[in-house]
Amino acid sequence: MTKLLLSLHVLASILAVGPITVAASMFPRYAKPPAPGSEGPHDHDTRTAAFLHKICRAYALVGIAVPVLGFATGAQMGVLGDAWLLASIVLTAVAAALLMAMVLPGQRELLMDAPVGGDAARHDHRDIQPALGDGRRADDRPAGIDDGGLTPPTQLRPPRRAPRADTYPIQSRAVLEARP
Repeated sequence: MTKLLLSLHVLASILAVGPITVAASMFPRYAKPPAPGSEGPHDHDTRTAAFLHKICRAYALVGIAVPVLGFATGAQMGVLGDAWLLASIVLTAVAAALLMAMVLPGQRELLMDAPVGGDAARHDHRDIQPALGDGRRADDRPAGIDDGGLTPPTQLRPPRRAPRADTYPIQSRAVLEARP
């Protein structure tokens, strides 16, 4: 039983903590726009940043299995009072607190402050909804329904926007010619 619990603990650590680490470290690259006047390529992409934020939130929930399995393994091995295990528990608690208190709220704040598509003139924080995967804005969501940001990435769609008049030149010309 100890070997099974230890294997599950290590597997959960790799599968839960690894994606959080990678997504959280990649997030600033895509969330922050380039400095004014900077030249060269930049990777600012609000949708990618929102997806990375969603990965961090979802895997944070899955990551709860790591300490649970760790406690079960430690109890099975009879080492709950050992210094190395206590140090591991403290470090895990500190990492979880930093993730919940600083990283996730910081990411959310950057997403809400980011202009849509890099165009500051059309800035509307409601168009960036990392918690909604179906293209709706938060204002359109019925009260009391919350999926916790676990919408599968296959359902991600860009926000709905009204077509611009110059997108359809024939229609625009017909409208202009019909005017007196």
